[in-house]
Amino acid sequence: MNAHYVDNFADDLGPEKIVHIYEPKSGLKAIVVIDNLSLGPAVGGCRMASDVGTREVFRLARAMTLKNALSDLPHGGAKSAILEDPGIANKEDMIRAFAQAIKHLHDYIPGPDMGTDETCMAYIYDEIGRAVGLPKVLGGLPLDELGATGYGLAVAADVASDFISLPLKNARVIIQGFGNVGKAAARFLTERGATLIATCDTRGAIHDPDGISVQALTQFKKSGASVKESGLGEVLTHEAMLQLESDIFIPSARPDIFTVDNQHWLQTKLVLEGANIPITHEAAEIMKGRGVVIIPDVIANSGGVICAATEFQGMNEKQAFERIESTISRNTVEVLERNLKQGQFPHAAAIIMAKERLKEAMAFRAHM
Repeated sequence: MNAHYVDNFADDLGPEKIVHIYEPKSGLKAIVVIDNLSLGPAVGGCRMASDVGTREVFRLARAMTLKNALSDLPHGGAKSAILEDPGIANKEDMIRAFAQAIKHLHDYIPGPDMGTDETCMAYIYDEIGRAVGLPKVLGGLPLDELGATGYGLAVAADVASDFISLPLKNARVIIQGFGNVGKAAARFLTERGATLIATCDTRGAIHDPDGISVQALTQFKKSGASVKESGLGEVLTHEAMLQLESDIFIPSARPDIFTVDNQHWLQTKLVLEGANIPITHEAAEIMKGRGVVIIPDVIANSGGVICAATEFQGMNEKQAFERIESTISRNTVEVLERNLKQGQFPHAAAIIMAKERLKEAMAFRAHM
């Protein structure tokens, strides 16, 4: 690890450790950032993508530190990335090699993320005996199968709809990224009467102002084809989809979808951040001035890590969903009060909320 990485990222919260992994024999290249351990061993997803850098992994790890603190979980924050296409033929071998490479990082408990799933976590658990988001047959609470993150987004929508007088019935929803999180969010929101009018995957986007059948699209996606081949809506580009008018917009794919340069594209009333760091803080501050209400990622999409921590503690599915509802409801109310009544920017409000708990916990740690 080069010292300048720590110099560039370090603040009063962390990171505690940045590890770069390269194994010529297996071809494994990976990055692990353990950000803060003041609340306990760090839980954070392992994503698989070929274009992830150290700064992005750090930002994701920091988001996990804040998210776990806000969720009252006894865990610190971390994140990892395997720098490879998730569609590779030898994916199991690569995952197992990664597991062995992090075996000595006892304070890091990996979970599923973009490009990985409960099967990958089963491989890691088999190798080193620690992972969350395991398959049900191994005693896990599979996050994607249960739709835990999507459920949490719907809970945040319930609270926000009352707070800003935005009825969910007939609300027009756009979901950027119809993956595991996006599919679950679409299902839970349409059950509340909302209408999915546009969505996308990495290969294209579709739009139907009268509504896209979530059930039909979910079934179609099992074929592995792109949403644009489903015939369930007009095909359009990703950029065009980002500029459609909606009532609720859910970014649930990659980071930095909206920046200062393109934030004006977003024409919506409520944003539920389904992905981690999908909107830069600077862009979010401008959006606030335009009247866009944002529920930050560290609150809105915390259903997944709450479920993972519940699994790690040996609790059941019912307890996980009750915990998700109570935690996200409470945090959504507080962040909206700070944002709309006290004038704080949404992400700044969430960070202040998280730091209050982290600072209290860090006061009990020995100074090394």
